[in-house]
Amino acid sequence: MVFTSLTFLVFAALFFPAFFLTRGRLQSLITLVASYVFYGWWDWRFMALLAVSTVGDYTIGRLLARTEATGTRRLMLTLSIAANLSYLGFFKHFNFFASSMAALLHGIGLEADWATLHIVLPVGISFYTFQSMSYTIDVYYRRLAPERDFLVFATFIALFPQLVAGPIVRARWLLPQLHRTRRFRWTNLFVGLEMIITGFFLKLVVADNISPFVTLNFQLPEAYNSLSLLLAVILFAFQIYGDFAGYSLIAIGLARIMGYKFPANFRRPYFSRSFSEFWTRWHISLSSWLRDYLYIPLGGNRHGKARTHRNLLTTMLLGGLWHGANWTFIGWGALHGCYLVGQRLLSDSARRAPMRLPVPRAAAYLLQVLAVFTLVSVAWVFFRASSFSEAMIVLRRILLLDDWHTSDLPLKFHLVKALALVMLLVAIEVGAECSTIRNIYFRSRAARTGGMLALLWLIPLAGSFAGAQFIYFQF
Repeated sequence: MVFTSLTFLVFAALFFPAFFLTRGRLQSLITLVASYVFYGWWDWRFMALLAVSTVGDYTIGRLLARTEATGTRRLMLTLSIAANLSYLGFFKHFNFFASSMAALLHGIGLEADWATLHIVLPVGISFYTFQSMSYTIDVYYRRLAPERDFLVFATFIALFPQLVAGPIVRARWLLPQLHRTRRFRWTNLFVGLEMIITGFFLKLVVADNISPFVTLNFQLPEAYNSLSLLLAVILFAFQIYGDFAGYSLIAIGLARIMGYKFPANFRRPYFSRSFSEFWTRWHISLSSWLRDYLYIPLGGNRHGKARTHRNLLTTMLLGGLWHGANWTFIGWGALHGCYLVGQRLLSDSARRAPMRLPVPRAAAYLLQVLAVFTLVSVAWVFFRASSFSEAMIVLRRILLLDDWHTSDLPLKFHLVKALALVMLLVAIEVGAECSTIRNIYFRSRAARTGGMLALLWLIPLAGSFAGAQFIYFQF
């Protein structure tokens, strides 16, 4: 079920009255049943996988509470991690590793005729397995008391706003909220609707209007000139931001109407002046998950520069693999790992430099932002391309600078509209990035109401309603 569909509007119209008219465990039960209906709308068969994951980690959490033996506890944690990773490995990566191994053997003269499987990817599997896995890890390290109420735990895993595309909400954050009856609050409704409307603007107005131009260029990059491909790459950076940040805002807004507070998942990432800052602003729930459950356990930055660089590269490579079984995602993760390592090396060199260039602060800020955005956009080429060779074609044709004629640009109306909407988004985000403007705006109920009404007017006026799926549903 898609947030931007008529089906979901009917679902919400039935769910919210039932949710607020009930109390206690009945409210939790209604939420759980509704969440399974929401998830099963795509393919009811995968409801069983969600249930198996829930029962498994709930059971292991309860057993960890009763066990003090270190070896037994470690075995239980290993079982939980292995089970969750096996779900991901089978559904997302089986064909990738099978075909890659066959290609490797073929390259050394050995024939391997291994059949790949037509595996249907369960929507949202990467999100709810990471959410469930973080629970058992926290219980193992005694950061969190195991949940005794199975109904509450099952609701935590399946809660429909964040179920299929995040944000990944930690058990320490959400479980305590699920133990309290949620009552209707006008403030929650206002704030939630504000987030939802902004999310619809980012998705329907910005991302979906950019999509046709980007799709056409990446489908056959050999057919378009350098200028067209360059614009497609820049626009894709805003498309994926509008698409994913829009979904996250809708999810967080729906949860807020219910009375649950989720942490922010995006914070104007294209204003970052470094790559480490970018990852504190982009997909925050995943980047913080990778930091806390992978980078720090690997040793973080505690054992010298060489191991720190190794840990950064390993974390980002696995972050790329989390997105999907394709060499393009591994390339995307490797690039971001190299960016983070390069940033550390440059920072060390800058600290040792005897003098610094006399650049005005505003100019230095702008140059840093543009440099980070440029390199992030280069990485997005691998994320968007269907193959590594296609990504290289796009980058090579852009670097050749062979044809910059605007007359050869395709879909000119869509392009002009997309560029205008991107400029509008940038103007809005410039205001939001300025703390003075942001504080004045959020302190004024009239200004916020006016902003919501303006976006509500713009959504049907400029929005695209072609029924495009959210990009992150494939993960």
